[in-house]
Amino acid sequence: MLDLLRHPRLPVLLRTGTIAAVAVFTLTAYAQYRQTSVITHELVLQPQPQPVATEEVVLLPDFEAVTDTGTRKEAFFAFLHAYIEEENEQVRETRSRLLPLAEIVRAGEPLSQVERAELDEIIAEYRLDTADMSDRAVVRELLRRVDIVPMSLVMAQAANESAWGTSRFAREGNNIFGQWCFNEGCGLVPERRRSDASHEVRSFGSVQGSVRAYLRNLNTHQSYAEMREMRADMRAQGRPLDSMILARGLTRYSQRGMAYVHELQDIIRVNRLHAFDRS
Repeated sequence: MLDLLRHPRLPVLLRTGTIAAVAVFTLTAYAQYRQTSVITHELVLQPQPQPVATEEVVLLPDFEAVTDTGTRKEAFFAFLHAYIEEENEQVRETRSRLLPLAEIVRAGEPLSQVERAELDEIIAEYRLDTADMSDRAVVRELLRRVDIVPMSLVMAQAANESAWGTSRFAREGNNIFGQWCFNEGCGLVPERRRSDASHEVRSFGSVQGSVRAYLRNLNTHQSYAEMREMRADMRAQGRPLDSMILARGLTRYSQRGMAYVHELQDIIRVNRLHAFDRS
Protein backbone atom coordinates (compact mmCIF):
# COMPACT_ATOMS: atom_id res chain seq x y z
CA MET A 1 0.00 0.00 0.00
CA LEU A 2 2.88 2.39 0.79
CA ASP A 3 4.37 1.76 -2.65
CA LEU A 4 1.05 2.68 -4.25
CA LEU A 5 0.83 5.94 -2.32
CA ARG A 6 4.26 6.93 -3.62
CA HIS A 7 3.31 6.06 -7.20
CA PRO A 8 3.75 9.03 -9.64
CA ARG A 9 0.40 8.24 -11.28
CA LEU A 10 -1.55 8.56 -8.00
CA PRO A 11 -2.60 12.21 -8.56
CA VAL A 12 -4.42 11.07 -11.68
CA LEU A 13 -6.46 8.63 -9.65
CA LEU A 14 -7.32 11.33 -7.16
CA ARG A 15 -8.35 13.77 -9.90
CA THR A 16 -10.81 11.22 -11.25
CA GLY A 17 -12.34 10.72 -7.83
CA THR A 18 -12.02 6.98 -8.22
CA ILE A 19 -11.57 5.54 -4.75
CA ALA A 20 -12.54 2.10 -6.02
CA ALA A 21 -9.79 2.26 -8.62
CA VAL A 22 -7.18 2.75 -5.91
CA ALA A 23 -8.34 -0.46 -4.30
CA VAL A 24 -7.87 -2.25 -7.60
CA PHE A 25 -4.23 -1.27 -7.86
CA THR A 26 -3.63 -2.27 -4.23
CA LEU A 27 -5.09 -5.73 -4.86
CA THR A 28 -3.01 -6.27 -7.98
CA ALA A 29 0.39 -5.84 -6.29
CA TYR A 30 1.21 -2.85 -8.45
CA ALA A 31 5.01 -3.21 -8.89
CA GLN A 32 7.07 -0.43 -10.42
CA TYR A 33 10.63 -0.17 -11.62
CA ARG A 34 12.72 1.83 -14.11
CA GLN A 35 14.76 0.49 -16.96
CA THR A 36 16.05 1.57 -20.35
CA SER A 37 13.73 0.26 -23.07
CA VAL A 38 14.07 0.30 -26.82
CA ILE A 39 11.16 0.09 -29.21
CA THR A 40 12.63 -2.15 -31.90
CA HIS A 41 9.74 -2.84 -34.23
CA GLU A 42 7.60 -0.36 -36.07
CA LEU A 43 3.93 -0.27 -36.95
CA VAL A 44 2.25 -1.88 -39.91
CA LEU A 45 3.82 -0.69 -43.15
CA GLN A 46 5.84 1.95 -41.26
CA PRO A 47 9.44 0.64 -40.96
CA GLN A 48 11.65 3.13 -39.16
CA PRO A 49 13.99 2.66 -36.17
CA GLN A 50 13.05 4.36 -32.93
CA PRO A 51 15.54 6.23 -30.72
CA VAL A 52 16.68 4.70 -27.46
CA ALA A 53 14.73 6.24 -24.59
CA THR A 54 14.56 5.76 -20.85
CA GLU A 55 10.94 5.15 -19.92
CA GLU A 56 8.98 4.46 -16.81
CA VAL A 57 7.91 0.83 -16.95
CA VAL A 58 4.88 -0.14 -14.88
CA LEU A 59 3.36 -3.60 -14.69
CA LEU A 60 -0.17 -3.66 -16.07
CA PRO A 61 -2.66 -4.15 -13.24
CA ASP A 62 -4.71 -7.35 -13.23
CA PHE A 63 -7.92 -5.77 -14.48
CA GLU A 64 -9.41 -9.22 -15.10
CA ALA A 65 -9.43 -9.83 -11.35
CA VAL A 66 -11.88 -6.96 -10.87
CA THR A 67 -15.33 -8.46 -11.18
CA ASP A 68 -17.31 -5.23 -10.88
CA THR A 69 -17.58 -3.75 -14.38
CA GLY A 70 -17.85 -0.14 -13.26
CA THR A 71 -14.81 -0.40 -11.01
CA ARG A 72 -12.79 -2.07 -13.74
CA LYS A 73 -13.62 0.70 -16.20
CA GLU A 74 -12.73 3.43 -13.73
CA ALA A 75 -9.43 1.75 -12.90
CA PHE A 76 -8.59 1.28 -16.58
CA PHE A 77 -9.21 4.93 -17.47
CA ALA A 78 -7.37 6.15 -14.36
CA PHE A 79 -4.36 3.99 -15.19
CA LEU A 80 -4.07 5.21 -18.80
CA HIS A 81 -4.88 8.88 -18.28
CA ALA A 82 -1.40 10.18 -17.45
CA TYR A 83 0.29 8.15 -20.20
CA ILE A 84 -2.04 9.57 -22.84
CA GLU A 85 -1.73 13.11 -21.51
CA GLU A 86 2.06 12.89 -21.43
CA GLU A 87 2.31 11.75 -25.06
CA ASN A 88 -0.26 14.29 -26.24
CA GLU A 89 1.71 16.99 -24.46
CA GLN A 90 4.78 16.04 -26.48
CA VAL A 91 2.71 16.48 -29.63
CA ARG A 92 1.49 19.88 -28.43
CA GLU A 93 5.08 20.95 -27.85
CA THR A 94 6.10 19.97 -31.37
CA ARG A 95 3.06 21.73 -32.80
CA SER A 96 4.01 24.89 -30.89
CA ARG A 97 7.40 24.79 -32.66
CA LEU A 98 5.76 24.20 -36.03
CA LEU A 99 3.21 27.04 -35.93
CA PRO A 100 5.68 29.97 -36.16
CA LEU A 101 7.56 28.20 -38.95
CA ALA A 102 4.29 27.77 -40.83
CA GLU A 103 3.54 31.49 -40.45
CA ILE A 104 6.93 32.41 -41.95
CA VAL A 105 6.36 30.12 -44.93
CA ARG A 106 2.82 31.38 -45.48
CA ALA A 107 4.10 34.95 -45.47
CA GLY A 108 6.47 34.04 -48.27
CA GLU A 109 9.56 34.75 -46.16
CA PRO A 110 12.66 32.53 -46.35
CA LEU A 111 13.49 30.31 -43.40
CA SER A 112 16.78 30.86 -41.65
CA GLN A 113 19.27 28.01 -41.45
CA VAL A 114 18.19 27.27 -37.89
CA GLU A 115 14.50 27.39 -38.80
CA ARG A 116 15.09 25.13 -41.80
CA ALA A 117 16.85 22.60 -39.57
CA GLU A 118 13.97 22.66 -37.11
CA LEU A 119 11.43 22.13 -39.88
CA ASP A 120 13.49 19.24 -41.29
CA GLU A 121 13.54 17.65 -37.84
CA ILE A 122 9.74 17.74 -37.65
CA ILE A 123 9.46 16.42 -41.21
CA ALA A 124 11.61 13.43 -40.27
CA GLU A 125 9.76 12.81 -37.02
CA TYR A 126 6.39 12.76 -38.79
CA ARG A 127 7.60 10.69 -41.74
CA LEU A 128 6.61 13.10 -44.45
CA ASP A 129 7.95 12.45 -47.94
CA THR A 130 8.56 15.98 -49.21
CA ALA A 131 9.69 15.07 -52.73
CA ASP A 132 8.25 17.57 -55.23
CA MET A 133 6.48 19.46 -52.42
CA SER A 134 6.73 23.23 -51.95
CA ASP A 135 7.36 24.63 -48.47
CA ARG A 136 3.73 25.75 -48.35
CA ALA A 137 2.52 22.23 -49.11
CA VAL A 138 4.93 20.80 -46.53
CA VAL A 139 3.72 22.96 -43.66
CA ARG A 140 0.10 22.43 -44.68
CA GLU A 141 0.53 18.67 -44.45
CA LEU A 142 2.55 18.87 -41.25
CA LEU A 143 -0.20 20.89 -39.59
CA ARG A 144 -2.56 18.01 -40.39
CA ARG A 145 -0.18 15.50 -38.82
CA VAL A 146 1.30 17.29 -35.82
CA ASP A 147 -1.73 17.44 -33.56
CA ILE A 148 -3.17 15.61 -30.58
CA VAL A 149 -5.77 12.87 -30.59
CA PRO A 150 -8.57 13.64 -28.10
CA MET A 151 -8.25 11.74 -24.84
CA SER A 152 -11.78 10.34 -25.21
CA LEU A 153 -10.98 8.73 -28.56
CA VAL A 154 -7.69 7.27 -27.34
CA MET A 155 -9.37 5.79 -24.27
CA ALA A 156 -12.21 4.34 -26.35
CA GLN A 157 -9.80 2.61 -28.72
CA ALA A 158 -7.69 1.35 -25.85
CA ALA A 159 -10.74 -0.14 -24.16
CA ASN A 160 -11.97 -1.74 -27.37
CA GLU A 161 -8.63 -3.10 -28.58
CA SER A 162 -7.40 -4.42 -25.22
CA ALA A 163 -10.74 -5.65 -23.82
CA TRP A 164 -10.36 -3.15 -20.99
CA GLY A 165 -6.78 -4.18 -20.33
CA THR A 166 -7.50 -7.92 -20.09
CA SER A 167 -6.38 -9.17 -23.51
CA ARG A 168 -3.38 -11.44 -23.83
CA PHE A 169 -1.59 -8.84 -25.96
CA ALA A 170 -2.11 -6.13 -23.35
CA ARG A 171 -1.02 -8.34 -20.46
CA GLU A 172 1.98 -9.99 -22.13
CA GLY A 173 3.08 -7.32 -24.60
CA ASN A 174 1.86 -3.96 -23.23
CA ASN A 175 -0.02 -3.64 -26.54
CA ILE A 176 -3.08 -1.58 -25.69
CA PHE A 177 -4.14 -0.74 -29.25
CA GLY A 178 -3.84 -4.04 -31.16
CA GLN A 179 -0.97 -2.85 -33.35
CA TRP A 180 0.66 -5.36 -35.70
CA CYS A 181 4.22 -5.93 -36.87
CA PHE A 182 5.66 -8.22 -39.54
CA ASN A 183 9.19 -9.18 -38.48
CA GLU A 184 9.45 -12.65 -36.98
CA GLY A 185 9.77 -12.37 -33.21
CA CYS A 186 8.61 -8.74 -33.09
CA GLY A 187 5.61 -9.59 -30.98
CA LEU A 188 3.09 -12.25 -30.02
CA VAL A 189 1.66 -14.70 -32.55
CA PRO A 190 -2.16 -14.64 -32.56
CA GLU A 191 -3.61 -18.04 -31.70
CA ARG A 192 -6.09 -17.87 -34.58
CA ARG A 193 -3.70 -16.51 -37.21
CA ARG A 194 -4.27 -17.99 -40.67
CA SER A 195 -1.64 -20.43 -41.88
CA ASP A 196 -0.71 -18.11 -44.75
CA ALA A 197 -0.40 -15.01 -42.53
CA SER A 198 2.88 -13.69 -41.11
CA HIS A 199 1.84 -10.82 -38.85
CA GLU A 200 2.38 -10.72 -35.10
CA VAL A 201 0.82 -8.45 -32.48
CA ARG A 202 3.62 -6.11 -31.56
CA SER A 203 5.22 -6.23 -28.10
CA PHE A 204 6.20 -3.02 -26.31
CA GLY A 205 8.64 -2.45 -23.50
CA SER A 206 6.12 -0.24 -21.74
CA VAL A 207 2.53 1.00 -21.86
CA GLN A 208 3.91 4.46 -22.61
CA GLY A 209 5.66 3.07 -25.68
CA SER A 210 2.37 1.61 -26.87
CA VAL A 211 0.58 4.96 -26.49
CA ARG A 212 3.39 6.79 -28.30
CA ALA A 213 3.38 4.37 -31.22
CA TYR A 214 -0.41 4.54 -31.49
CA LEU A 215 -0.40 8.35 -31.73
CA ARG A 216 2.39 8.21 -34.31
CA ASN A 217 0.40 5.67 -36.31
CA LEU A 218 -2.75 7.81 -36.44
CA ASN A 219 -0.72 10.91 -37.25
CA THR A 220 1.36 9.45 -40.08
CA HIS A 221 -0.23 6.41 -41.72
CA GLN A 222 -2.10 6.99 -44.96
CA SER A 223 -5.02 4.91 -43.69
CA TYR A 224 -5.95 7.71 -41.28
CA ALA A 225 -5.53 10.70 -43.61
CA GLU A 226 -9.30 11.26 -43.50
CA MET A 227 -9.24 11.54 -39.71
CA ARG A 228 -6.41 14.05 -39.92
CA GLU A 229 -8.29 16.09 -42.52
CA MET A 230 -11.37 16.22 -40.26
CA ARG A 231 -9.20 17.36 -37.36
CA ALA A 232 -7.55 20.07 -39.48
CA ASP A 233 -10.97 21.35 -40.54
CA MET A 234 -12.01 21.64 -36.89
CA ARG A 235 -8.83 23.60 -36.15
CA ALA A 236 -9.39 25.91 -39.12
CA GLN A 237 -12.93 26.64 -37.93
CA GLY A 238 -11.81 27.22 -34.33
CA ARG A 239 -13.91 24.31 -33.09
CA PRO A 240 -12.98 21.90 -30.28
CA LEU A 241 -11.79 18.51 -31.47
CA ASP A 242 -14.83 16.21 -31.53
CA SER A 243 -13.94 12.56 -31.01
CA MET A 244 -17.39 11.37 -32.12
CA ILE A 245 -16.73 12.86 -35.55
CA LEU A 246 -13.04 11.95 -35.70
CA ALA A 247 -13.93 8.31 -35.03
CA ARG A 248 -15.50 8.22 -38.50
CA GLY A 249 -12.02 8.55 -39.96
CA LEU A 250 -10.93 5.24 -38.41
CA THR A 251 -12.88 2.81 -40.59
CA ARG A 252 -9.61 1.30 -41.78
CA TYR A 253 -8.33 0.63 -38.27
CA SER A 254 -10.44 -2.52 -38.12
CA GLN A 255 -11.88 -4.95 -40.63
CA ARG A 256 -15.25 -4.19 -39.03
CA GLY A 257 -15.28 -0.77 -40.69
CA MET A 258 -18.23 1.40 -39.67
CA ALA A 259 -19.35 -1.19 -37.11
CA TYR A 260 -16.02 -0.56 -35.37
CA VAL A 261 -16.59 3.21 -35.50
CA HIS A 262 -20.01 2.77 -33.90
CA GLU A 263 -18.43 0.67 -31.14
CA LEU A 264 -15.98 3.48 -30.37
CA GLN A 265 -18.74 6.08 -30.36
CA ASP A 266 -20.80 3.94 -27.99
CA ILE A 267 -17.85 3.60 -25.59
CA ILE A 268 -17.30 7.38 -25.64
CA ARG A 269 -20.97 8.16 -25.07
CA VAL A 270 -21.82 5.48 -22.47
CA ASN A 271 -18.71 6.21 -20.39
CA ARG A 272 -18.97 9.99 -20.84
CA LEU A 273 -15.38 10.18 -21.95
CA HIS A 274 -15.73 13.72 -23.35
CA ALA A 275 -15.15 14.86 -19.77
CA PHE A 276 -11.46 13.98 -20.26
CA ASP A 277 -10.98 16.10 -23.38
CA ARG A 278 -9.07 19.30 -23.79
CA SER A 279 -7.80 20.69 -27.08
